[in-house]
Amino acid sequence: MAKTASLSRGQRRVQRALEVAPGALTWTILIAPVVASFVFAPYIALAIFVIDIYWFIRTGTVVVGIRTTYRRMKREMQEDWWQRCLAIAVGPGTLDPRRIVHAVLIPTYTEPYEILRETVRAIADADYPTENKVVAIITRESDRPGWDNVRRLQEEFGGRLRAFFHIKDPLLPGIVVGKSAAMAYGGPVLRRELEAMGLDPKDVIVTDLDSDFRVHRQYFAYVTHHYVQDRQRLDCVFQPIPMFHNNLWRVPFAVRIMASACTQWQMFLSSRPDRLVAFSSYSMSLDLVIKADYWDADVIPEDSRFYWKSFFATSGQLKMVPVFLPIYGDAPEASDRGMPWERVKTHANQYNQIKRWAWGVSDIPYVTVRLLRHAEIPLWLRARRYGYMVFNHLTWTTLPVLLLFGAALPRLLQEDWNLATAADRLALYAFILINIAFLNIAALILVERRINPPMPRSWGFFHQMWAYLQLGLYPIVGLLFSVLPALEAQTRLMLGMYLEYKVTEKVAEGPVKGTA
Repeated sequence: MAKTASLSRGQRRVQRALEVAPGALTWTILIAPVVASFVFAPYIALAIFVIDIYWFIRTGTVVVGIRTTYRRMKREMQEDWWQRCLAIAVGPGTLDPRRIVHAVLIPTYTEPYEILRETVRAIADADYPTENKVVAIITRESDRPGWDNVRRLQEEFGGRLRAFFHIKDPLLPGIVVGKSAAMAYGGPVLRRELEAMGLDPKDVIVTDLDSDFRVHRQYFAYVTHHYVQDRQRLDCVFQPIPMFHNNLWRVPFAVRIMASACTQWQMFLSSRPDRLVAFSSYSMSLDLVIKADYWDADVIPEDSRFYWKSFFATSGQLKMVPVFLPIYGDAPEASDRGMPWERVKTHANQYNQIKRWAWGVSDIPYVTVRLLRHAEIPLWLRARRYGYMVFNHLTWTTLPVLLLFGAALPRLLQEDWNLATAADRLALYAFILINIAFLNIAALILVERRINPPMPRSWGFFHQMWAYLQLGLYPIVGLLFSVLPALEAQTRLMLGMYLEYKVTEKVAEGPVKGTA
């Protein structure tokens, strides 16, 4: 949350009104059909049918976008991007790729050494010159086990990198402890270290990398290839596609379904750069990091907030560049073991992770005020980006509920409409539309089979088929682990019950069992 201590009384009123608005609008949308169905049942039924039509069209659009991204990823993953970098003709407007240094900033707290080691190893193994790779790990000043982890990593991988920095965050007063605050402290420290090495911020690409994410071998070369040729390079944010594959077959099916849904949604957004926003791990020039004044120390959603800071710092010229390569992360998991219904902590971690992502709704007050101040940004651009943000948060919490329960409300609450022939006809049309839309799940399962890592050898044919058929349970799983945490986030913001950052437990690799 933005600090309110420095705001005037009038500014605080505006801030609170804008915090209340999203949750109030969501609850109005959810409650209104129930109340209105007693009097206006036919109109409510028709409105729900229009929503069904929208969902039918949207589902088809998303599937097409996902498949388009998948085909693009297949092509891009087969390229040798460093060789393509070396083939670039340097000239006016095109930089020499060999000048570009990648600096990876990794905030950590309580991560097991084994997870951090795999993250750093992927960086060291990437097909990019050793002298052009820098790693900086942020630990808390009080985190002595974290110090030991960094020291061990420096001993093992220091020789395979140009530099390996350890940044110790003292947790300054007034911050909201979490990833964004760590990045806010580590960013300026990294800049000083890089400038001491004689590097120009325009020649440095900074990657904000989650501690459990492993970059693709071609990632740095891919980003460099596009960066050096883009005349708008200093205003670009490069967004890879997160795939939660590191522990996919260890987690319960509900967590696996949410991991797949998140990956496929990001794949769709990569086909629509106009809707893409920085998410989880991403890259940009050090020059843009400085221009945006780094990350905010008093917020939880560091990625979306950095996007908006960059958007305003560049007067709306910010360009989101999809990276058609995967970046591999962990699905939420706890140390509990057993059958799915026994893994309460793991499911709680999943719920809390989505709630933390949904807390991006707290950006709405920040963005609303600044959109009014930045008149130099074209009105159509401000309206479109703002509309996407508000629409995404509203449909996140309302659309699935209306789709699952909305059609039944008018018939349950008004007997006359329930007996009408028009009600039967409308219900039939809605049933057909929704079921055709759900057939698209089959297309998504085919994509999942192609992008997922191999299943454990101990899993037989029927076990493997069941693992994919479980994706059909998304409407139920999504309601519990996506809609509800998002609704809680919006309600908390509305009531002023601000969210506190909770570190998601990370579990080192182990045997796969009991994860059906």
